[in-house]
Amino acid sequence: MKAKGYKIGCLFLLGITIGWGCSPKPPPYGRERQLSIPGTQTRIWAVAPVLNLSGQPGVDPLLQADILYQQLQTINGLTVIPVDRVAQVYASANIEQIQSPEQATIVMDALGCEGLIVATVTQFDPYNPPKWGGSLQLFRREGGVNRTPPPDPRQLLRSGSPPPEANLPQVPQMLQVVGMFDATNGTVRDALMTYAQGRHEPTGPMGIKEYFASMDRFSAFCYHALLEDLLVLLRNGR
Repeated sequence: MKAKGYKIGCLFLLGITIGWGCSPKPPPYGRERQLSIPGTQTRIWAVAPVLNLSGQPGVDPLLQADILYQQLQTINGLTVIPVDRVAQVYASANIEQIQSPEQATIVMDALGCEGLIVATVTQFDPYNPPKWGGSLQLFRREGGVNRTPPPDPRQLLRSGSPPPEANLPQVPQMLQVVGMFDATNGTVRDALMTYAQGRHEPTGPMGIKEYFASMDRFSAFCYHALLEDLLVLLRNGR
């Protein structure tokens, strides 16, 4: 009876070992799935300071824009102009925030880019489980970068009349995606775990739980999810 029990125990342990050996392995650290811009041509986009409509004073617009900038940099086929360059154009053109496609055109012409990303944060709760809500607006022009010097907006205000039609800047198209991400929701948690695979440091003290405890990490996930939706619109010819 002892020998029979010993054999059964060995077979049980062998089954567990085989089961473990057949379980799928997580992606290696630093091997996350990357997004790609539609088409074969490299695009140049700029990142504007983030608008904070959440009512939370702890939201840093420049820090949020930097997090968005880092996510945009991982997209294949995209060259990104950082937020400090955009902030300089805002100051020189006396623009507090983008309120019209015409203002977006002024910024894009000054930077020599064909797209401008403006993010808005509408909900920001950094306590575990975190919550983040917001939107992305992409102002973009077809036909590449406009190399014609744009009219001076201050001169237009003083003259009170529009420039000749030949000098009018091309009004960009606008795409928008909106999302609400609540980590108490099972679907959001599953999406966050999938996003973290290959990104989190497996030897870190918190492991994958860091994405629930760090609002910067969670915000990066939210921007990544919104960028996925935005790229879908671009692929569908919106």
